[in-house]
Amino acid sequence: MDPLAVGLVPSVRPTLALAPTAELLLFAVCGVCLGTVSGLVPGVHANNFALLLAAVGPTLPGSQTAVGAAILAAGVVHTFLDVVPALALGVPDPAMAATALPGHRLVVAGRGREALRLSALGSVLAVALAVPLALPVTWLMTEAYPVVRAYLPVVLSAVVLLLFVTEPSRRAALAGAFCFVLASALGVSTLDLEPEAPLALGGMLAPLFSGLFGAPVLLDAFDGAGVPPQDDAALALSGREVGWTAGAGSLAGAFVGYLPGVSAAVASVLSLPLVPDVDDEGAREFLVASSGANTSNTVFALFALVTLGTPRTGVMVALEDGGGGVGAGALPALLATTALAALAGFVLVVVVGDSYLRVVGRTNYAVVSATILVLLVALSWLFAGLVGVGVFVVASLVGLVPVRLRTRRVHLMGVLVGPLVLGV
Repeated sequence: MDPLAVGLVPSVRPTLALAPTAELLLFAVCGVCLGTVSGLVPGVHANNFALLLAAVGPTLPGSQTAVGAAILAAGVVHTFLDVVPALALGVPDPAMAATALPGHRLVVAGRGREALRLSALGSVLAVALAVPLALPVTWLMTEAYPVVRAYLPVVLSAVVLLLFVTEPSRRAALAGAFCFVLASALGVSTLDLEPEAPLALGGMLAPLFSGLFGAPVLLDAFDGAGVPPQDDAALALSGREVGWTAGAGSLAGAFVGYLPGVSAAVASVLSLPLVPDVDDEGAREFLVASSGANTSNTVFALFALVTLGTPRTGVMVALEDGGGGVGAGALPALLATTALAALAGFVLVVVVGDSYLRVVGRTNYAVVSATILVLLVALSWLFAGLVGVGVFVVASLVGLVPVRLRTRRVHLMGVLVGPLVLGV
């Protein structure tokens, strides 16, 4: 009997009649375009977009390496551009949530163009540092993984306590602890929910972080003056300061890149003790460090996937599933793709980010805020159904608390850190 008649022959990925280098470049450019779109949409998390790519990856007409390059390029560019809506609108994806308030404050002070360039520098320098560091860090983390994993709650608890004690007053520290507990309870109650939703690749991260870090900024902006005209793009940090803080972010990204269940958002929190007070001059340093942690996490997670065979992020899950698996032989091509995507992301942040700020600045900010709030509600419904909309509302109420109690909003990262500390 003809095996085709009974489906015994496995499906074959369609291919393009292109030279391998041309095919890789074409798919990488397509990934850059996709990452640009996802990064600029407020409230869209890289993992949701990556899992969507994983679903369509096997049907794309290209080699496994080329399709993997497209997915990786999209993930890298997303980590550059997700800072733009975080700064212009105050609506971050989870990885940039801790950055939203200090970065948005720079925009309100007219330093948005500088903030965009600091973020882009933090990301591109972190990638440059991550590539040579990846091999020794991979070896070190492979050896130390059992100990680190066993004591991860202790490490995270120490970071959280350090955030409390660096508040300017005892009252602010107590308020921060209260906000952390509130956010932790919200995370414990909702992160493991699997509600029915229009998008099967959704999850609870979108409504949680849109509510905690996006909606409060938009609600408070109704009575504000919106985005003011932006000053020049001159950097207030020296080259050494930028390099040091980008290195701090890269190391934080390295730490979480090998740990299951620990995201780039947690890497941003881990980088906090390495920079000055984010409520003062340290807003710039923190922006560089957290952007570096966000992007370098992708590089280290790639090495973890190739060497350990375990995907640590949504982008790596998509790379493994949609790209048909990643072997050591594909690593040079994927590293070249990462470098190309990083350079493209750097340029796009500067070019698109400046235009984004100008457009938002010329628009009635109350209209902008209302429109984005409706978008966030719609995204919450798409990713998590009616349950997601309810979680978004509750998270928005919790997100209003820190500003009213005059403490940092970064304590709301307890929504992720709290469950990890408690081991739930």
